[in-house]
Amino acid sequence: GSLKAGKMPEGEKMRQCKQEEEQQQKEEEREGLIEFYSSYQELFQFFCSNTTIHGAIRLVCSKKNKMKTAFWSVLFFLTFGLMYWQFGILYREYFSYPVNLNLNLNSDRLTFPAVTLCTLNPYRYSAIREQLDKLDQITHQTLLDLYDYNMSLPERDWSTSSTQRRSSRSLLHHVQRHPLRRQKRDNLVNLPENSPSVDKNDWKIGFVLCNENNDCFHQAYSSGVDAVREWYSFHYINILAQVPDAKALDESDFENFIYACRFNEATCDKANYTHFHHPLYGNCYTFNDNSSSLWTSSLPGINNGLSLVVRTEQNDFIPLLSTVTGARVMVHDQNEPAFMDDGGFNVRPGIETSISMRKEMTMRLGGSYSDCTEDGSDVPVQNLYSSRYTEQVCIRSCFQLNMVERCGCAYYFYPLPNGAEYCDYTKHRAWGYCYYKLLAEFKADVLGCFRKCRKPCKMTEYQLSAGYSHWPSAVSEDWVFYMLSQQNKYNITSKRNGVAKVNIFFEEWNYKTNGESPAFTVVTLLSQLGNQWSLWFGSSVLSVMELAELVLDFIAITFILAFRWFRSRQKLPAPAPPLHSQDNAAFQDEAPALSAPHRFTVEAVVTTLPSYNSLEPRGPSRDGEVGRE
Repeated sequence: GSLKAGKMPEGEKMRQCKQEEEQQQKEEEREGLIEFYSSYQELFQFFCSNTTIHGAIRLVCSKKNKMKTAFWSVLFFLTFGLMYWQFGILYREYFSYPVNLNLNLNSDRLTFPAVTLCTLNPYRYSAIREQLDKLDQITHQTLLDLYDYNMSLPERDWSTSSTQRRSSRSLLHHVQRHPLRRQKRDNLVNLPENSPSVDKNDWKIGFVLCNENNDCFHQAYSSGVDAVREWYSFHYINILAQVPDAKALDESDFENFIYACRFNEATCDKANYTHFHHPLYGNCYTFNDNSSSLWTSSLPGINNGLSLVVRTEQNDFIPLLSTVTGARVMVHDQNEPAFMDDGGFNVRPGIETSISMRKEMTMRLGGSYSDCTEDGSDVPVQNLYSSRYTEQVCIRSCFQLNMVERCGCAYYFYPLPNGAEYCDYTKHRAWGYCYYKLLAEFKADVLGCFRKCRKPCKMTEYQLSAGYSHWPSAVSEDWVFYMLSQQNKYNITSKRNGVAKVNIFFEEWNYKTNGESPAFTVVTLLSQLGNQWSLWFGSSVLSVMELAELVLDFIAITFILAFRWFRSRQKLPAPAPPLHSQDNAAFQDEAPALSAPHRFTVEAVVTTLPSYNSLEPRGPSRDGEVGRE
């Protein structure tokens, strides 16, 4: 018989275990994806067959016709591209933050604005009268040398003390350092001065400014009048800057300038105005600037506003600073400085000027919608004025701060920063050179003041319109001037050019409010996106969720397949060793058995070999079991 070992060969057993493990792994994979998708094809086929997006089903229904499949695929993705192109346009419009302008017309009792009135008569302070007289003498001689013009000067007592003579010599020295000169125009520079081709009109006039290194330039003007006024004003400012706290000097005479003041048929008093002095516009008076008791217009019309009778004769004036006669008026909001150069206009003598006002408020959206500022706290410029933030306040403060930083002193027309002093060529010899250089950079926005200073988000403006008529009329001037002479000591010889009347009132109760509102909100954006989605695919919000589910399923399948591939790479079997190595290993395994016998059993089946003479199968023989220790 033959003996069959009960122990299975090692190699066959390993192969069988491996096959069982692979079969189990395949079953696990099928069970893991049984509720999901086994492939990308199954995912997209399910989506196209069940989605509510129009046109997707055509990709499945026409899969047996490759031409239709290609056509619908191109059409489907082209539609998607066009839709998202429209989405891009909507998003760009949304993030540009457009606004709608809302115009509202309101009707209510109106608070009367502040009104500033200036004399247009720069005052000769007693503290600087002698220096101004000396400056007039120097100017008289200068005009005589340049234009052969003998300017008349008022008769004064020219006898001076030793201190005044020293001051006059100092002034003459500084004027000689900044002389008024004529210069040929650029196209006539190479011609001699006595050339017949050079006419008086071919000259430019200006004055010379030098720095500490004697680097000079000619500040020229095309008009001789402008040049003389600017040159005289330059020296006038230096004289004012030498007087300690000259702006605090109060030599005003309210009653000698304003003969009559009435608001809402009631007489004004000193509690209704404040006074300040402007270097060029003279004494200025601001009405209704007291925030504790502001005027309110009960009715519109000329009889319910402010009415003033003012004196326009220039008494003890400075003719080289003020070349006009009359007064200057400006309407502005409370807690805002009166910049007479920007918003004011002149009142003519002998004329009744009636100014009607219409109030207009503007409210802008801040943040991402515009670069306006609420109160100026986020503007990188210090506010030097004791008022609320305005764009002009910021621009002037910016220039003054740059003036102090670059030139070492402050310009006299603007407020004084802490720790600084006003420019004076007795202390700052080259400040004029520095100022005009800085002014050119300021106008060209090299300093960046116009970029830094932003508009306020809320501002109030007054739209003005004026009407004029002769006042008083020819038939009434006699009794009007007589009454003025009795009450106000009116003794002007040129009566027609000596007085003027100003009426300022609201034209109507209604005032306009210009507001802004967002033109493209989140709700508007979603609505527009929904319109585009419905236009191109005829779908709803749930269709968008189906598309989002498709993307998530696609990502999930990708991760699962990548994970399965990575695991399969890690469980690959090691390569089989060579045959002789296996024999040696078996031999080495059996060798220790000789020296240290162990208990084991052998099961065998004994059969009788078949006879060569017979092909009949033999029956099973007796099985034997042999045990050995």
